[in-house]
Amino acid sequence: MLKKKKTEVYALGEHISMSADKARRVIDQIRGRSYEETLMILELMPYRACYPILKLVYSAAANASYNMGSSEANLVISKAEVNGGTTVKKLKPRARGRSFPIKRSTCHITIVMKDISLNDEYVKMNSLKKTRWKKKSTAMTYHDMYNSGGLWDKK
Repeated sequence: MLKKKKTEVYALGEHISMSADKARRVIDQIRGRSYEETLMILELMPYRACYPILKLVYSAAANASYNMGSSEANLVISKAEVNGGTTVKKLKPRARGRSFPIKRSTCHITIVMKDISLNDEYVKMNSLKKTRWKKKSTAMTYHDMYNSGGLWDKK
């Protein structure tokens, strides 16, 4: 009986105190990228959401190296999602004995990493990306028209 080797690991961060929309802005930039490229992006981005996401990426990579024995060079973020969490509701006292509601939103972030050395699907995709078109454009540039003498005659 053949047993399929597990190729994905994940890290889950729950009740992180920030808006889900602010975390999604950062998550959209790292989805589908390699581990090293993700670390560079997260360290250089100026958003507050980068730090908890960076901790989750480190955690997912540690899970991959411990559970599957995979190298960090072979890891790719296959899935990254942000879901809204619970909202902490407080009341702030205001003038004349009134109160004002304060809502602190939280979110749940999930990072799923895949080891591409165990999966041939990514190798096929990368080989398709490197193909180049052999046919050159037939449109003439300004430089070509000037040198050919087609529109302007050199004197």
